[in-house]
Amino acid sequence: MISYARQTHEEQPDASLPPVEEHIAPAPRVSVQAFCETVETAAAVQSAGEDRRLGKAHLKIQMGGMPAAIEAYRSAPTPNVIVIESDGRNDLLGGLDHLATVCDAGTRVVVIGRINDVTLYRELVRRGVSDYVLAPVGPIDVVRSICNLFSAPEAKAVGRIIAVVGAKGGVGSSTISHNVAWAIARDLAMDAVVADLDLAFGTAGLDYNQDPPQGIADAVFSPDRVDTAFIDRLLSKCTDHLSLLAAPATLDRVYDFGSDAFDAVFDTLRSTMPCIVLDIPHQWSGWTKRALIGADDILIVAAPDLANLRNTKNLFDLLKAARPNDRPPLYCLNQVGIPKRPEIAAAEFAKAIESQPVVSIPFEPQIFGSAANNGQMIAEISANHKSIEMFLQIAQRLTGRSETKKQKSSLFSPLIDKLRGK
Repeated sequence: MISYARQTHEEQPDASLPPVEEHIAPAPRVSVQAFCETVETAAAVQSAGEDRRLGKAHLKIQMGGMPAAIEAYRSAPTPNVIVIESDGRNDLLGGLDHLATVCDAGTRVVVIGRINDVTLYRELVRRGVSDYVLAPVGPIDVVRSICNLFSAPEAKAVGRIIAVVGAKGGVGSSTISHNVAWAIARDLAMDAVVADLDLAFGTAGLDYNQDPPQGIADAVFSPDRVDTAFIDRLLSKCTDHLSLLAAPATLDRVYDFGSDAFDAVFDTLRSTMPCIVLDIPHQWSGWTKRALIGADDILIVAAPDLANLRNTKNLFDLLKAARPNDRPPLYCLNQVGIPKRPEIAAAEFAKAIESQPVVSIPFEPQIFGSAANNGQMIAEISANHKSIEMFLQIAQRLTGRSETKKQKSSLFSPLIDKLRGK
C-alpha cells in the first residue's frame, strides 16, 4: 500500500531558481528511484540528484515510466521514494492501482504529469500519491518535491545554515560573521547559533566575552555522542536569542578532519536552531569545501585588493558551479579606505565578479579594535554607528527577512536612547 502524505499542488515555473525567501530543507539518507518517459525529465532528475540538498539520497534513474516501475518491483523491494513520469490519464490511475499491489508499505510516490486538472489531483491523493508535479520540470522542482516529503508541516522548521568565509586571511570575516549573527538575533529576533570552526585560533569566544569549558571540539571528536541534548550542553548563551558553539583555541592537539567530520553537528543544529552561522576559517580542505557547498547561503568577506579579487572570483566560480539551483554567494568589501593603501574600486571589483557587493564597510580601527579588545559587538560599543545598519542589511539578505523586531516604546525611550548613545 502506498503511504499517504498530503501535499499542496502548485504549477511550478520551468527550471527557475528558488526565490530569495524559499528555504528547502535537505533530504535525509533515503533511496530514490525515478522512472522517466522523456529524456528531458530524466536529465532534470539527474541534475537534481547532483544538488546539495539531495547529497545524502541515493538516486537511480530508469526509462520506461509506469510499466517499467511495475515490472521492476514484482520481484524487488521498493525504495523510500518512487518518482514516475506519466503522460496519460487513464493509464496513470490504472497503473497506480497496479503499482500499489507490488509496492511496499511506507513507500512514497511522486508523479510527474502533464494534465493540469484538479479532479485528477484528487484521484491521485485518494490513491495515496505524495505529490504531483506538472511537467515540464526543472531540477529545482524535483529537489523541492523530494525534500518536502520529509518536511512535515507540523514539524519544527529546519534551520538555515549561513557560511561566512574570508577571501584571504586577516580580512575580518570572523568579526563580520559575529556582528551579523548579533543582528540576526537582536534585530530579526531569530534564535541563532554561531559555530566557530577555527578550532585552533577561533575568536568567537573572545568577541562575545565567553569562555565555556566545552565547545565544538567535544562534538567533533565524539561523533557517536552527538544528539540534541549533547549539543545543548555545549552551547554557551550570549543573549536571549544568540548562542555560541565555541572553538577551544588551543594548540595541544592537531585538528585534522575528514570531509564529513562536521556533518553530525550541522544536522543536529539544523533540527534545533532556526539559524546557524558558520565562522569558517581561511583554509582549503575537504571539510571547509563541504561546509561551504552544503550551506543554504554564503557570504564571502573580501578586502579591496588584487589577491582578494582573485580569490573571491575563484570561490564564486566554484560555488556557482557546485550549487546550480541555489542563489549565488553574496560578498561584502571590508576594511575599505585604509590610508595610503592602493585599492581596487568597488565598481571594478563588482565588474570582475559580475556581482555587486552587499555593502562596503569602511576601515575604522578605533571602534572595531575597541570592540574586539572589550569582547563586545559594535552595537554595544556605539548604538548609532553606521556599520550596524550594514550588518543588518547583510543579515536581511542572508536570511531573506526584511522585517525587524519592533522595540516597545515608552515615555522614557528618548532618555534611554541618549544614555545608550553616551
